[in-house]
Amino acid sequence: MVICTAKGSGASPGCASAAPDLSKDNMPNPVAYLMLLIWPFICLGLFRNLPLQRALIWSIMGGYLFLPPLAEFNLPLVPAFDKVSIPNLSVLLIIWLGTNERLQLWPSSRIAALLVVGLVLSAIPTVLTNSDPILFQSLHGMEPILFPVDVLPGQSIRDLGSVLIGQILTLVPFLLARQFLADEKGLRELLFAFMLGGLVYSLPALFEIRFSPQLNTWIYGFFQHSFEQMMRDGGFRPIVFLPHALWLALFMCIALLSAAALARQAPILDRWKMLLWVGYLAVVLYLCKSLASQAYALLLLPMVLLTPARWQIRLALVFATVAVIYPVLRNAGLVPLDAILAQAEAISADRAQSLGYRFDNEEQLLARAAEKPWFGWGGWGRNLIRDATSGNILSVPDGRWIIVFGTFGWFGYLCEMGLLALPIALIGVHLWRQGDAELSPWVAPMTLILGITMMDMLLNATLTPLTWLSAGAILGHGERLATARRTGYLHPKGAEMSTRRRTVF
Repeated sequence: MVICTAKGSGASPGCASAAPDLSKDNMPNPVAYLMLLIWPFICLGLFRNLPLQRALIWSIMGGYLFLPPLAEFNLPLVPAFDKVSIPNLSVLLIIWLGTNERLQLWPSSRIAALLVVGLVLSAIPTVLTNSDPILFQSLHGMEPILFPVDVLPGQSIRDLGSVLIGQILTLVPFLLARQFLADEKGLRELLFAFMLGGLVYSLPALFEIRFSPQLNTWIYGFFQHSFEQMMRDGGFRPIVFLPHALWLALFMCIALLSAAALARQAPILDRWKMLLWVGYLAVVLYLCKSLASQAYALLLLPMVLLTPARWQIRLALVFATVAVIYPVLRNAGLVPLDAILAQAEAISADRAQSLGYRFDNEEQLLARAAEKPWFGWGGWGRNLIRDATSGNILSVPDGRWIIVFGTFGWFGYLCEMGLLALPIALIGVHLWRQGDAELSPWVAPMTLILGITMMDMLLNATLTPLTWLSAGAILGHGERLATARRTGYLHPKGAEMSTRRRTVF
């Protein structure tokens, strides 16, 4: 048992969930749960009426964009069923049981296979090394009397099955995209879906920019985050049905880059129409008032429109490398935090204060993670910092990296980030050995989208099903290129899926 004590109001390591709490007056209404229940049937309808690639993308992306955040069904011994796990499980069962397709989920890349196994099984050592509960106690006055304040339960074998199933469901978009979206048609379909999704989502986003973020409250009966954080520069930032306004801004950035990639490859007579959509999405992104996503767009939009594929892939490799080794750089003091804060201060004092708050929290959470560096602290929010006398959270993890690092340690972190970086690395290996002549024109912008998402994960927990779809499609394309190099037949563009309609039930 780990015992944390404090005298008076002293702080002590501990943890709790960093997710926003839903009060009794701010709970999901029946419509929210009804939407979760009917989504598998919506997925079935998509597979019955659309080609498999398109149905796969829209089943997962539609759930991410339109299902209620935070609402979930909690059943014993299994992970919560929410807007991520329900679409993932639905498409897996539909393709497995309702189509003529034979699932081939195991990656042909040995490194990818090892990382998949490692990510799924990382829960085992984490659970086994966190069986002790964390008890918070307080010393009152001068008498040596301990008063229990709170307790975080230890993890047991009973928790193991839930965590393992949750890890597997998380990887479903990655594994399915690797099989079904790896050809040129699938990559283009994914970019087109990102663009179209951004155009569709821009309508409710513009509504909330003008009238305040209210759609989730009106439709699903609750607001999913702090309303104060949606207020910026005398106006509002849209959130719609996503966890935070930053998630929406990043999605708009992805939609903008996707539109630019499609515009570059469009026929000359149609290119101006696509550039109009690029301009429109750029305006929407600007109105989202997210400095990070705007900076991503300013950097990457000219590259997608103007630079060769090899430059785009090399920059994506830089992004992926920095994202993977970031904890090492932080621990070694090689990240110029003061210089970054000074640059942020020159742009906006509020943004600099927000960034400084993130860095301070990371320092505390890194110290906490250093106590169990290999396999982390596990679930129940054991990786966070709490006040020992009240149980209140003293630190809030923003970046995905620090959440995974503190929860699953180096083992889980390297498996997850390595699995996201590997697809870009495979494309980079092909570029080094064969050049960019045989690459699909869509794979370079896809690597940039994945790379910049990994960089954003250093600031925010923006690992979404769309990230896994992108990584899986790029991995599958990289595996096909590697197979083509070994066999001496380099023409992946011809190895596209059949466009025949699949039988669904």
